[in-house]
Amino acid sequence: MSKQTRYIFVTGGVLSSLGKGIAAASIATLLKNVGLKVSMLKADPYINVDPGTMSPLEHGEVFVTDDGAETDLDLGHYERFLDESLSQDNNFTTGRVYSTVIEKERRGDYLGKTIQVIPHIVGEIIERIKRAGEGKDILIVEIGGTVGDIEGLPFLEAIRALRVEVGKKRAMNIHLTLVPYIKVAGELKTKPTQHSVGELRRIGISPDMIICRSEMTLNRELKDKIASSCGVEKNCVIESSDSASIYQIPLAFLKQDILTPIAENLGLGELKPDMSQWDSLVKRIIAPTDETTIAFVGKYVDLKESYKSLTESIIHAGANLDARVNLKWIDSEKIEPTNVEELLKDVDGVLVAGGFGERGVSGKIEAIKFARENKIPYLGICLGMQLALIEFARNVLKLEDANSIEFNTECKNPIIYLIDSFIDASGQKQIRTHKSPLGGTMRLGAYACDIKANSLLSEIYGKVKTVKERHRHRYEANPKYRESFEKAGLIVSGESNGLIEAIEIKNHPWFIGVQFHPEFTSRLTKPNPTILGFIRASIANHAK
Repeated sequence: MSKQTRYIFVTGGVLSSLGKGIAAASIATLLKNVGLKVSMLKADPYINVDPGTMSPLEHGEVFVTDDGAETDLDLGHYERFLDESLSQDNNFTTGRVYSTVIEKERRGDYLGKTIQVIPHIVGEIIERIKRAGEGKDILIVEIGGTVGDIEGLPFLEAIRALRVEVGKKRAMNIHLTLVPYIKVAGELKTKPTQHSVGELRRIGISPDMIICRSEMTLNRELKDKIASSCGVEKNCVIESSDSASIYQIPLAFLKQDILTPIAENLGLGELKPDMSQWDSLVKRIIAPTDETTIAFVGKYVDLKESYKSLTESIIHAGANLDARVNLKWIDSEKIEPTNVEELLKDVDGVLVAGGFGERGVSGKIEAIKFARENKIPYLGICLGMQLALIEFARNVLKLEDANSIEFNTECKNPIIYLIDSFIDASGQKQIRTHKSPLGGTMRLGAYACDIKANSLLSEIYGKVKTVKERHRHRYEANPKYRESFEKAGLIVSGESNGLIEAIEIKNHPWFIGVQFHPEFTSRLTKPNPTILGFIRASIANHAK
C-alpha cells in the first residue's frame, strides 16, 4: 500500500443526531484493528470558534483534548473508540476557518486579492483536512450537520474538490441517512434516503456507500432497492439499527462485511481486524454478572449529552468489572436537607459532576454531606471536588460562610478562589481576573498531577508518582486552608505546581475529589483508574 493518506468522508442526511460520529468511529476502530494508522477529524459548520462558550443544553458536552482544545463531543467518541489522544487539529469550525482567512487577509498574505468562499475558504478547509491526515494511512472526516444546510456547503465543496485532487482510489464518500419506520403503514420508507442522496449529488458528490439508520433491521429487498435507486453497489448498503450499546456498532458493521467494499474502493487489500477483546467487553456491557447503583447528581440531568464522557467512562468501568452500573439521575436543584435521605437511601455510591454557576449548588452540598456522614463511596469531579471542600469547611471546620468566590465574591472564607496567574498546558503564563473573557481563562488540557504516597489515589493509580489528566475550570482550591483541612482528616493527595488537584477523607471507605476530569481519558479497553476505583468501591458497598 502506498504511503499517501487515504480519506473517508462521512456526511449525513435527513436529520441530525443520527449517529454519524459513532458510525465514523466504528469504521475507524475496525481499520485500526487491522493494523492501519487511522485518525479522525470533525468539521463543524457552525460559526462559533469552538464549543467552549456554548451551553451544554445547546450543544451537549464540551470535550477537552490533551493540548487544551475545547472541541465537539464527537471527538470524545473518536478517542474512546480509537483509544488514541487527538488534538486541536482534529476539530475545526466555520468560525475558526473564517478567523484564519481574515487574519491572513489582514496580514496581506493574499496580495490584495478579493477574498471569496471559493477558493479561499474552501482552500483553508482542504488545508486543515490534509494537516489532520499527515503521517496517517487513513483519515476519516466527519462533516457536521446535514446535507442541504446552507452553512455546510463550503465543507461539502471542500471534500468534493479534495477527492478530485487526490483521485478516487484515495478518497471515498460514505453517506448516513434515516430509513424511518411508518407505524400506520407498517413499513420502512426509503424515500428520505433517496432525497438525501439526490441533494448530495446536486452538489457534485456521489456516495460510494450508504449507511442506513433505522429502528429495525432492513431486509435484502429493501437494501437492494436503496442500492439501485441511489446508484451504489449492493454490498455498499450497510444498516445501523438501534442497539443496546454503541460499542456493538463496530461488531455489527463487521458482521455485514463493511471492510470489503472499503478495501475495494481504497485499494487496501484484504482486511481482517482482531476484535476479540472488544467483543468480550461488549458482552459484559450487555449481560454483566454484578450490578451497582450510583446517584448521579448534576444540574443538566434532563440532557444526558451534557455528561457524555462521564456516562461513557462509567460504562467502561462497569464492563471491565463485569457489572451493570445503574445511574439514578438526581437534579441537584431538587435536593433539600429534608429529602436528601429519601433520595439517596438506596444508592451504593454518590457522584457529583462538574459544572459552572451557582444553580443547584446547595443540593450538591447536601448530597456530599450525606455521602461523607454515611460512609457511602463518593467521587467529586471538578466542581464536585470544590464543593466537597466547602461542605467539609462548613460542617467539620465550622466555617459557616465558607464558599467559592464564583458564587460570592465577598465571602470571608473563600475556600475556592481565582488565582491571578498560572502556567498553561503549553508552558505559557496566563493571567485571569473576574473580567477575563470566559473562553480564554480556563485551565484547559492535560496537566501533571503529583500523587501523595500511601494515599487512596496512589493505590488506585497503581502507586505511580505522577499522572497526567485533563482540566477545564477557572477556579482553584485555596491553599490557605490546607493545614486546617489536614488536621481535621481531609488530606490533599494530588498536586500540580502547588495547586490542589485531589483530596480524600481519611476515616471514610472511599471519598475522593479531583480537580481534573478523569472521564476525558477513559476508553472501553482502558478505563480511567479514578472512575474504575469509584465503581469498584460502589460494587463492594452494594455487596454488603
